[in-house]
Amino acid sequence: MRSISEEPVPLHEEFIYCCGAATHVLKCGPWKDLSKDESKNLPRLLFMIIPGNPGLAGYYRTFIQALYCGLNQQYPVWVVSHAGHCKPPSGMEMIEDTDIKELEDVFGLNGQVEHKLNFLKKNVSKDIKLVLIAHSIGCYITLEMMKRASELQVLRSVLLFPTIERMAQSPQGKLMTPLLCKLRYILYMPVYLLSFLPEGVKASLVRFVLRGLKTCDESSITTSVNLFSVDCIANILYMASQEMMKVVERDSTTIKQNLKKLIFYYGTGDSWCPQNYYDEIKMDFPDGDIRLCEKGLRHAFVLDASKEMAAMITDWLQDDLTKL
Repeated sequence: MRSISEEPVPLHEEFIYCCGAATHVLKCGPWKDLSKDESKNLPRLLFMIIPGNPGLAGYYRTFIQALYCGLNQQYPVWVVSHAGHCKPPSGMEMIEDTDIKELEDVFGLNGQVEHKLNFLKKNVSKDIKLVLIAHSIGCYITLEMMKRASELQVLRSVLLFPTIERMAQSPQGKLMTPLLCKLRYILYMPVYLLSFLPEGVKASLVRFVLRGLKTCDESSITTSVNLFSVDCIANILYMASQEMMKVVERDSTTIKQNLKKLIFYYGTGDSWCPQNYYDEIKMDFPDGDIRLCEKGLRHAFVLDASKEMAAMITDWLQDDLTKL
């Protein structure tokens, strides 16, 4: 593995419909089509990022570029937004105009799991091995994917700041659950009014909100402007409300069945998955690769520590990749 380059890496960007919902895909690597079994030039391995919530692909732009460089640009690295979390380009609606009902409740938590499985089925050859890198609620989605589709050739799943249990009981969950489950509709009107502001003013508001960060990834600012869309906010908050209600018990059965494939990375001051959650899962799975952050990274690491996280992951996976 070479040191992560400071040079920007070209990205391939797509807006597609998956399960009938608008989906934003960012890709590093020359392989734009990984679905053709007959191609002799397909890569052996795909790195796929499953985002947290908000699940906008743009938050992970710097992360996938750094990861791609850290992997010597040998393997494609993709990030797929959650269904309906992106602001579609002009002329594209949030939901596909079709009579076919692709998936009931695609914007809910269960729908987001099926959304990712459907994306893989339609866009990636079944012969390609996968490294799934998940963040926050993406970790719950990833465990569900592995549970529902055991045929997936998952080499490793890296679960970063995993919200996989007792979300409503976490310090942040206790604060947010009443708002998300009962009061989220009152947020729609101010977002609607703010949506009429010029783009430059929106960006200035985002910079003001993030002013406490010592360094802030510029892509986080441009991506956050999408949050001034009522459709995006509605889907984001709806999914979040389901997280509070449905992410209750840790799926220890799936973890046990896939333990050798999993890497967990917990934060020391994470109010969504506090350190006692780490202590308990470490006790339940003493042989698991379960790590505690020693660098003080925040839960939303994409705001200011994407390159640092990418460097750590390439180090963790070095042995796996040399065996390919």
